[in-house]
Amino acid sequence: MKPLSTGGEDIESELENGEVEMMEGDEDSIQSKEQWESTLHKIIKAVVSLRFSQVAAFDTESADCSEATGFVVDSERGIILTNRHVALSGPFVGVAVFSNHEEVDVHTIYRDPVHDFGFLKFDVSKIKHMSVAHINLAPEKAKIGLEIRIVGNDAAEKLSILSGSLSRLDRNCPEYGDNSYNDFDTFYLQAASSASGGSSGSPVIDIEGDAVALQAGGHNKAATDFFLPLDRVVRALQYVQSGELVPRGTIQTQFYHRTFDEVRRLGLTAEAEKEIRRLFTDGVGMLVVEVVLPEGPASGILEEGDVLLTVNGQFITKFVPLEEIIDSSVGREITLTFQRGGEEMTVSCNVEDVHAITPSRYVEVGGGKLNDLSFQLARQYCVPCKGVYVADASGMFRLDGASDQRGWLITHVDTKPTPNLDAFIDVMQSIPDRERIPVTYCAIADLHTTNVAIVTVDRHWSSFRVATRNDVTGLWDYTKLAEAKPPNPIKPQNATFPELDASLGPAKQFFRSMVRVSYSMPCRIDHFPRSRRAGSGLVLDAERGIVVVSRSIIPFDMGDLTLTFADSIIVEGKVIFLHPTQNIAFIRYNPEHIGSTPVLAAPLSTTDLRQGHKVFLAALNHNHRPVCIETTVTDITSVTIPQSGSPRFRAINFDAITLDTPLAQQCASGVLVDAEGKTISGLWLSYLGERTSSGSDNEYYLGLQIACVQPVLKYLQEGKTPILRGLAIEVMPVQLSQARLMGLTDEWVRKVELSNPQRRQLFLVRRTETASRTAEVLKDLDLILSIDNHTITRVQELDLNDSAAPMVRTTIIRNKEELTLDVPMTEMSGQGTDRVVFWAGALIQAPHKAVLQQSKKLPSHVYISGRSKGSPAYMYGITSTQFITHINGKPTHTLDEFVEAVAGLPDNAYVRVKTVSFDLVPVVLSVRMVKHYWPSFEFLKDAAAECGWRRIPID
Repeated sequence: MKPLSTGGEDIESELENGEVEMMEGDEDSIQSKEQWESTLHKIIKAVVSLRFSQVAAFDTESADCSEATGFVVDSERGIILTNRHVALSGPFVGVAVFSNHEEVDVHTIYRDPVHDFGFLKFDVSKIKHMSVAHINLAPEKAKIGLEIRIVGNDAAEKLSILSGSLSRLDRNCPEYGDNSYNDFDTFYLQAASSASGGSSGSPVIDIEGDAVALQAGGHNKAATDFFLPLDRVVRALQYVQSGELVPRGTIQTQFYHRTFDEVRRLGLTAEAEKEIRRLFTDGVGMLVVEVVLPEGPASGILEEGDVLLTVNGQFITKFVPLEEIIDSSVGREITLTFQRGGEEMTVSCNVEDVHAITPSRYVEVGGGKLNDLSFQLARQYCVPCKGVYVADASGMFRLDGASDQRGWLITHVDTKPTPNLDAFIDVMQSIPDRERIPVTYCAIADLHTTNVAIVTVDRHWSSFRVATRNDVTGLWDYTKLAEAKPPNPIKPQNATFPELDASLGPAKQFFRSMVRVSYSMPCRIDHFPRSRRAGSGLVLDAERGIVVVSRSIIPFDMGDLTLTFADSIIVEGKVIFLHPTQNIAFIRYNPEHIGSTPVLAAPLSTTDLRQGHKVFLAALNHNHRPVCIETTVTDITSVTIPQSGSPRFRAINFDAITLDTPLAQQCASGVLVDAEGKTISGLWLSYLGERTSSGSDNEYYLGLQIACVQPVLKYLQEGKTPILRGLAIEVMPVQLSQARLMGLTDEWVRKVELSNPQRRQLFLVRRTETASRTAEVLKDLDLILSIDNHTITRVQELDLNDSAAPMVRTTIIRNKEELTLDVPMTEMSGQGTDRVVFWAGALIQAPHKAVLQQSKKLPSHVYISGRSKGSPAYMYGITSTQFITHINGKPTHTLDEFVEAVAGLPDNAYVRVKTVSFDLVPVVLSVRMVKHYWPSFEFLKDAAAECGWRRIPID
């Protein structure tokens, strides 16, 4: 089953520009065709295309953007009817486009807590160039065999028309899946009309132009479509038109319509069936209790399988009369008579206000979003309608480690019970920032299993506030909650390392040099695909607290970093240097925080590993348990990590070490210890690779010579900022047989043979870094022969270092011609991205190094590296890897120019954004600002700030 609120394919007939073209093969009479044409011309002015977004995850819905249909039901008050899954239970931002392509703002004024309908409101005075029509609601006209037309939009591009005939009036509600919205306690109408995405909310009209039903969903694998009957819609509209709250009652019970043969098997007596058939001659079944929520009004009174006979003395076999009684009895008792296993019983039951158990607010804290558990979800899983539900399991509430997992109920925070959102807020306000606390939770689908996660409270990256629905303005009003309590003072702790078995060999001592590193990132800059990473690092200097770790764990310097020593002590750390080309990052912890814990500073070997050398692989496996095995270096060769479609950091220009053990591919991080077990000869690291067609990311486990850390470590130990210079190029090895075909002479062949007897190779410039000084001289596909008269046959001879001269004499072959050039070296920073701008939900930064490596031309230095679902950027087509070159015609070549151009732009106004794709294709977009939900601000790296970054509002 599927709701139809996304763009779809062309369907069988269209209504464009006021012209009606009926389906080929239509056998209606000429008179009928003319009447349909006349009807369609009238009602088209009432049908609107809706473009909308839910800006935040809430209840059953995730943040997203979509398109659908609605139609005007009150042209004086400006009320549009559409589906609930379009009007949304959460924050809604949308526009309606009329048939003459006039656009007007709409906001939700009512969404039914149970059924799939809602009302949007617009300002009629904003429609200047046509008179707005409306469509009458006529639920009583719905009959089997009635010829209908479904008038809706196809992906918000045009109005389309489908024809069909009603085939059923008593279908039970379609099911759209777990953890999503599902209607209940109503019949649905059915027809075979093959509606496509974007048709949700379309009117189902008869030949007289009256709406007999509301398009709601369709079958994935059939031409069947499902329509919501309008009986309860008409009632709700009357209340909305008078400005009153729509009374909606519940006994927290779901009923299901079952045919007589089924209810007979449930124990319905022959006498009762005879009486029901006498009273309802066209009836084919009765209502049966399907779900009774624990702790609800009917709990302990009704049971699943009870066959309903009467309510307040009135025989009931259909949903509409049942709802009429319940909705008119809020706050009072009703009397129900039913049969249970053939025994007739009569009970009284209180009716609750269903609005009271339908959440209308949520909390943002620590990157997650939480709301009270809704009746909608409680009913799906037959659980009590109470508890704190995690609608967006992000940040500190990504409890099981999955980025998109939903369905958690928080039962305790820091051992304190959280039965509802108010209790949760009180507990969170009492906890200091950065405190590590236990969170107890369970899955709504499995209340038998209780889980606990240790989380770090985040009150420094994200806001702590409540959003409350306001149906008058259509906005969700934010209320800021208490300021964060400062972190508790850090007290030094001591620990000892566990005794390891002697079978691990002499290298076991180096587990005292290994620490577990965890990194949590508040946003994904530089196109990094994850928000949490963990692995192990190597302590290089215990006195100064310097650790080296893979850049697949620390991709950039924006996040919360912790180090775990001896599986016992957790301390905070800071990123101090990101190597610009090699897969290593340097971090620091305060040694005072671990007291007298006997951490061992790793002794580093001064001898490079060679093919065939014996080594010990000492690493932590996927269970974080130490493993150590003696093995052999099978190869050391230059490796090229494949590029990703969205440029992100990847190591270049390095020799990768591979080992003769399958265990190596089970360990993401560790060290290579020499054969005597005395010094560290290499690092074993995880390398982030390319994204696959399935959406996953490849990772490669490879070794790296320990000599790569030395140039940086020397500076850090002296308390200085490392300065590295080198050629801003990426190279690939070329064998002599290929080099000869490129113009390599015999004389140079002999030089190569003398320079490197073991591996006779040269290096081809695969690409130069855009906008670098090196790129001013060297070109792609240059074959490098020597630098300053030294023949280059090893990739480490091109590595960055601090002793390189500003200019080097380089001999190359270009187009079979030998050239000697003065090539400027490029100074490279290890600080990474230091400024991020958030605008209209887009994450904007200067092009990072991976972009410079993959792009040959920079249209501007305003680069989009991400966007948020449900944001204006997402809704209007801004995508990552685009460059922004102009705002409202004003050039924006730098971030400063961009910030100046967007500062002060009016809210709720369209902005012309000229972009250029990564493939240099220009596109002009119109993006509408929604500052209430998506304010503009920037983060600047600032060592004096509490989290290392300072937030600055732009507007």
